[in-house]
Amino acid sequence: MSMPVLSAVHFYPVKSMAGCTPGEAAVEPWGLAGDRRWMVTEPDGRFVTQRQQPRLALASALPLPGGGIRLAAAGADPLDVAVPAAPGPSGTVTVEVFGQKVEAVPAGAAADAWVSAYLGAEARLVHMDDPAVRRPTDPDFSLPGDTVSFADGYPLLLATTASLAELNSLIARGAHAAEGPLPMDRFRPNVVVDGTAPWAEDGWRRVRIGEVTFRVVKPCGRCVITTTDQHTAERGKEPLRTIAAHHRIGGKLVFGQNLIPEHTGVVRVGDEFEVLA
Repeated sequence: MSMPVLSAVHFYPVKSMAGCTPGEAAVEPWGLAGDRRWMVTEPDGRFVTQRQQPRLALASALPLPGGGIRLAAAGADPLDVAVPAAPGPSGTVTVEVFGQKVEAVPAGAAADAWVSAYLGAEARLVHMDDPAVRRPTDPDFSLPGDTVSFADGYPLLLATTASLAELNSLIARGAHAAEGPLPMDRFRPNVVVDGTAPWAEDGWRRVRIGEVTFRVVKPCGRCVITTTDQHTAERGKEPLRTIAAHHRIGGKLVFGQNLIPEHTGVVRVGDEFEVLA
């Protein structure tokens, strides 16, 4: 049997907006370069995702040289947003991600106006200026000094094509078969691995993708975003109905595994994938 390989790489410049699919990506301690360094919030700082605003799936943020982004969506004029200037002593705002308080830098009035107009509700756009210090990962599943961007909880999310195929097979035999098969973008992974057995990732503890090794720290509990069609923003019942019946771990509805890099490097589509522990 041939060795499994990395079949896709994804990063999402703005949390919950559409992602990018490059052939390779630099791995930084807090995640893939450019992944979820920007985030939409309510005026009081609480984070906004597809959970509250499914239409975020239909907006895109294309990376620009220097770390900026170009916001784009149907019916809206595109807007280039530069990385905001380094904050002074009072230049950050406090935002909230799953109850965790994080300091971030406002993107500016033009960016706020763009996201507010697009969502039809007052909103803000913020940038994480220094992910090395801004947001620690959950200490119950990480080491001192581990940090993360505005991703839900950990630097990278891994999924496998074999588990998706098995899940789609189960959906096809269920009450909501018409909703399947589901594409991988429902799960918004960073790295996708081809050539493993279904659900094999449940038993991994340490893996290598090309030149980079990772700790496998926690299964990924899934939410309503997985039921959101990433191309229409419409919601259904799947895959949560089927995951609830067939793939719970620790009481959570699970698909994929969270990773923390052990060092920096570059991962490339076609890289060999190896389970180390």
